[in-house]
Amino acid sequence: MTTNADSIVLPAHLHPSDGRFGSGPSKVRPEAVSALAVRATDYLGTSHRQATVRDVVRRARDGLAEMFSLPDGYEVLLGNGGSTAFWDAASFGLVERKSQHVVIGEFSSKCAGVMKSAPHLEDPDVIETAPGEVPRPNSADPSIDSYCFPHNETSTGVMCNVVRPSGANGLVMVDATSGAGGLRVDPSQFDVYYFAPQKCFAGDGGLWLALVSPAAVERIERIHATKRWIPASLDLATALEQSRLNQTYNTPALATVFMLAHQAEWMNANGGLEWCARRCDESAAIIYRWADEHKLAHPFVAQSARSHVTATIDFDDSVDALAVARVLRRNGILDVDSYRKLGRNQLRVAMFPAIEPNDIKILTEAIDFILEELL
Repeated sequence: MTTNADSIVLPAHLHPSDGRFGSGPSKVRPEAVSALAVRATDYLGTSHRQATVRDVVRRARDGLAEMFSLPDGYEVLLGNGGSTAFWDAASFGLVERKSQHVVIGEFSSKCAGVMKSAPHLEDPDVIETAPGEVPRPNSADPSIDSYCFPHNETSTGVMCNVVRPSGANGLVMVDATSGAGGLRVDPSQFDVYYFAPQKCFAGDGGLWLALVSPAAVERIERIHATKRWIPASLDLATALEQSRLNQTYNTPALATVFMLAHQAEWMNANGGLEWCARRCDESAAIIYRWADEHKLAHPFVAQSARSHVTATIDFDDSVDALAVARVLRRNGILDVDSYRKLGRNQLRVAMFPAIEPNDIKILTEAIDFILEELL
């Protein structure tokens, strides 16, 4: 006899130490919130042009440069608006005429859509695969000046290799929104690696970060010099100038900047990007092994492309994944619903560095308990 979902209560041992598994906004470490509270009276509510705030921006920029082992000449840029705003900024200040896009889900399609709608650019070349599939390799094309693809497609849990297309002369622009800080990357393989802090960096949204190569800096400055019309808040030349001063063009959310700096320093203190990637590897091994061996579940993505920061797990038709997610939420385990537009009978689980691998294990055990009660 099946149990009513509303009556299921998880036993104490099936409650993780922290129940937040959302793919963004993500779990924020309590230590970062406590550290922010300590600084509240001399940091929050103060001018972002003053040394108090600029020092925190410097800490964030230095922490990212250290974590990603940026070569000489690479710079860390930041601005307001998140990755979606960065797409707009890139359409004005990075793409010269025509871009190429690997589209493998909702967010990579949105980036391509921005470039297609820009009236001053040619229609982009789009390489598209079905959600969950491995993207085809980029091909070098002399008409392409910007090659765009995600490191991790947040909506589907597909992980891509960050490698320059063979023979390509254009900039390589990588959407690392959910991958940066949790997946290994070689800076020599990209010119622009952009992301936001509400995923692996365990903070709030509303800020974009971009690691840019000397070639990208040259492109930004050259396009700016052409007098192409660019809205001031989306001008990457202005962002470059302001970032070098450890500030943003307009007022940022100071709490977001602080938590970014705190998280980057925590990650570096534990061993940097390699430590973070190994931690995500461990969480991924736990959940995919569980799903591979399960009678009612299986990973959505083929093994070679499974993300180590965002797991998507499909369920048998006999299971209502939404009902499972609702039971988990009532028991304090949050935000494991599938991506809304994907429309699959699945759960999506973040495995960012701030999430304890043992909590991933407890989550799988909690799901098993719920399935036994429901079925």
